[in-house]
This record gives sequence, C-alpha cells and structure tokens, in this order.
Amino acid sequence: MEKIFDGKKTGKIGTEKNPAIVNVQTEERVKELESVFEENGWKYTIELEPDKPEDITDLEILLNPLKQGLPKRKWDRISLAPVGGVKSIKNAVVNKVLDFFDILSKGYTIWQTINLKSLQS
Repeated sequence: MEKIFDGKKTGKIGTEKNPAIVNVQTEERVKELESVFEENGWKYTIELEPDKPEDITDLEILLNPLKQGLPKRKWDRISLAPVGGVKSIKNAVVNKVLDFFDILSKGYTIWQTINLKSLQS
C-alpha cells in the first residue's frame, strides 16, 4: 500500500520547493510559457516531449487560483439565529411592537392596525 502523506508538507505550486511542472510539444510553446512564468515570478520546469500530449494544469492552477468563499456563520444553539444577528432580530421585533403601539395610541383599533400594516407591506 502506498503511503499518501509522509508528514512533509509540499510547498505552494510555483515555489522553489514545489515548482510548476509543464509538458509541451513544441519549442515555440516552451518560449511562450517561459515568458508567462518569468513575468509572474513563478518557479517552473518545462519538459519538451513531442510524442506526449500537452499538460499545463499547474500553470492553469497558478493563473486561476481557487477563490476562498465566505466563512460559514456559526449558529447560536438557543435562538437558532446566526451569532451576531440576534441583536438585529431583537431590534427589528422591538421596532415592530413599538410601531404597533404607536398606531394604537392614535385611536385605531387592533383590526384597523393589522389592515394598515398589511397595506404598508
């Protein structure tokens, strides 16, 4: 059985520790890719093998790095709302209740208040 991880970290692609390895078929393509690597300051190894298919996956990885997504929000177990969002939810509820009582204080009945709120939404 082949050991997958030997305890040694491989460096980032394009560094001295882990240069990008590219296989090409023509000398013109070698010069073209050398200019791309030199322009970006990446370490590389280009192998000229006319009988094998071109393989530039390392270069594509360097040119199009993975974009890190936004961190996932943690959830508060008690309120089942995102941490940091509980306060804003509470404030929204308090504001709705205050609006409700403000309309009631102007002489409207509860049913008129509900109808007013549904018309505003």
